[in-house]
Amino acid sequence: MRIDRIWRAAGAVALAVALGSAAEAEAPTGVTAIMGATIFPATGQAPYVGNVIIRKGHIAEVGPKARAPRGATVVDAKGQALLPGFFDVHTHWTPAGAPAVTPQIANAYIAAGVTTVNDFHQSPESWAPRRQWLSTLYTPHVNMTARTSTPGGHGADWADQNTTKWVNTPEAARQAIRELAPYKPDVIKAFADGWRYGTSADNTSMDVATLSALVDEAHKHGLKVGTHTVTVERGAVAGRAKVDFIAHSLQDREVDAETVAQIKQGGTSYAPTLAVYEPVKPGQKPPENPEDPRFKQSVRKFGYALKNVKVLHDAGVLVALGTDAGMPNTPHGSSTLREMELLVDAGLSPTEALMAGTANSARVLDLLDDRGTIEKGKRADLVLVDGQPWRNISDVRKTRRVFIDGRQVHGPGTTLPKANSESAMPTVTVKPLIDDFERADGRTQLDTLRTDDMDGGLDRTVQVSQVIEREGGGKALSLAARMSVKDDPQAGVILPLTRGSVQPVDARAYKGVRFEARGDGGEYRVVVNTLNGRWAAPVSAGAGWRTVEVPFSALKRVPGRGAGNGPWSGADLLEVEFAGSREGGRKLWLEVDNVAFY
Repeated sequence: MRIDRIWRAAGAVALAVALGSAAEAEAPTGVTAIMGATIFPATGQAPYVGNVIIRKGHIAEVGPKARAPRGATVVDAKGQALLPGFFDVHTHWTPAGAPAVTPQIANAYIAAGVTTVNDFHQSPESWAPRRQWLSTLYTPHVNMTARTSTPGGHGADWADQNTTKWVNTPEAARQAIRELAPYKPDVIKAFADGWRYGTSADNTSMDVATLSALVDEAHKHGLKVGTHTVTVERGAVAGRAKVDFIAHSLQDREVDAETVAQIKQGGTSYAPTLAVYEPVKPGQKPPENPEDPRFKQSVRKFGYALKNVKVLHDAGVLVALGTDAGMPNTPHGSSTLREMELLVDAGLSPTEALMAGTANSARVLDLLDDRGTIEKGKRADLVLVDGQPWRNISDVRKTRRVFIDGRQVHGPGTTLPKANSESAMPTVTVKPLIDDFERADGRTQLDTLRTDDMDGGLDRTVQVSQVIEREGGGKALSLAARMSVKDDPQAGVILPLTRGSVQPVDARAYKGVRFEARGDGGEYRVVVNTLNGRWAAPVSAGAGWRTVEVPFSALKRVPGRGAGNGPWSGADLLEVEFAGSREGGRKLWLEVDNVAFY
């Protein structure tokens, strides 16, 4: 099972919440007074003892003379530090991280005091149901990030073109942003650097003209752009293209003065994601053989990463906070706090690390007028901790209370909505007809977007799926592919059963899937993707059209990563897929029509 399938299934599990819990998450109407805290305002002003009055989700008053209104909920914060809620501008809400289910990911962030994150992981088709789900949870503010890369580039070596737009010219870059705009992204990510950390062959990289056009078009739509950039050379390209922030460390060598100057001149900020690159992470044991070449390489790259963030910071480049949380061994929530510790290890002061995690990140995302500092009128995203983290950065781990939009979401007396403990989204039922390929807008009859599903890697199967005119009238789906040269090349088309493959479908009222097909005479597969793994059955199709019925009882579990466990239930379907494989370099074709449950 490829990682994109895992992410789609996990997204559906993650969105497993009762929509009826929305009332529990409505904005508070009362007044909260946090009294006697030592306030770190993140404005450049030194910490001071004062009070914060929260009304209607915002800071109504702040300062030593602010008084608790009669009837306010009073929080005695004497001896505690009050900071703006923390940011993480680079996360992936995926099952590869810990925790792996979205409500629990939200819990991990709010328990760590993280109140705003960028999620770099979801396809635009999934944003609407995800945003609806997030509105029912106690959760940080989650910015949905659209992904772009070059054909064959990092991030395009597995994903479909809804999840990651493929661009390699300025014109294509502008068109990609225009196509993404209706989904209302919050941020744009460009995989601009194809270096694979010296561990595998390099992917393609985005040239400066294409990246510049992408940034310019994004800015016209009011969108910030972050790049996957991990080499010094490509860091200079990011600066010349006026990228808003680099979302990784430059780690192939020490950064030179010319590159620093180009990054500064481009107004480009820097979020080094040190947490994901730390060679021996918290709780891990060092390798038994410290001379292992891969380990030595990771230590060397991490040394460059630490040194380069200090050099860039000292040169006046704004440092923000990102972690790449959700990647292996980079857990959600705690990695954000670890990142601040690593920034201090790199040579920043604790105060500078706190600024990276608050006001600097807010500035990078153009949110500083709304949050990121403790000032009158700002959104009341706040965290109370024991200690003095501007002196000892590890005190950020001593979380006492967390407020998002003025509501306490973590700490004594907090009761989380039921949705925060759920792990399976309520199922829906659908009509029998999945797709007859007659809609003019190119969507299925279930109002979902068909996506291509070929194998991943540098050499990917080349396929074209399109709706064609059928002899005798009507339309059908055509899949044509040239297989990549590898052991198990794949071509396929996915028909999601709900938008973004998010909400599971209960298909127990049906016996199976029926469709009409014709093909090149070879064998194909009907695949049903569920929350409990992938299930498939072989089918054949020759030159003439014929009707095929695949009963659910004929489906067999597809082994591999993310295969799931337990028997077929029929109550958690996400997608129906038509797929096939041929010998590397060979061609495949298949036409399908009138796909329905029966």
